[in-house]
Amino acid sequence: MGLDRSLVYLDTCTVIYFVEEHPVFGIAVSQALAQLPTQQIGISPLVELECLVAPLRSKNAALLNRYKKFFEQCVCFEMPPEVYQRAAELRALHSLKTPDALHLATVQYHGCTAVWTNDNRLNNSAGSLAVNLLTNPTKNIA
Repeated sequence: MGLDRSLVYLDTCTVIYFVEEHPVFGIAVSQALAQLPTQQIGISPLVELECLVAPLRSKNAALLNRYKKFFEQCVCFEMPPEVYQRAAELRALHSLKTPDALHLATVQYHGCTAVWTNDNRLNNSAGSLAVNLLTNPTKNIA
């Protein structure tokens, strides 16, 4: 189960801010990523799904291509049945929405050292794993 290297999981909002170059939040994410030259950056198929909806809906081929190029640079964590079982437990325990529970279960299953997010629901449930780059950019990010 999981991987034995230091891994940082990016949740959907963090990826969107970075790839779409949000004028405020994108800069914070970009600066944080620049501090991690030796880290492995991870996402999940759920992150890919959530990120691709808007460019597919708007038929924005250029943005779709930027996302695909970013995804190719990341480790894509599988989501086996154990992730879904753990997500159900997290939903029951923390009243999380299904996507948030799946993100956190993926983080836990793969032994990530941090999850970067701007989602307070995920922050509150992830405990010390959560790093909200946008409200606490000076916190240790790995």
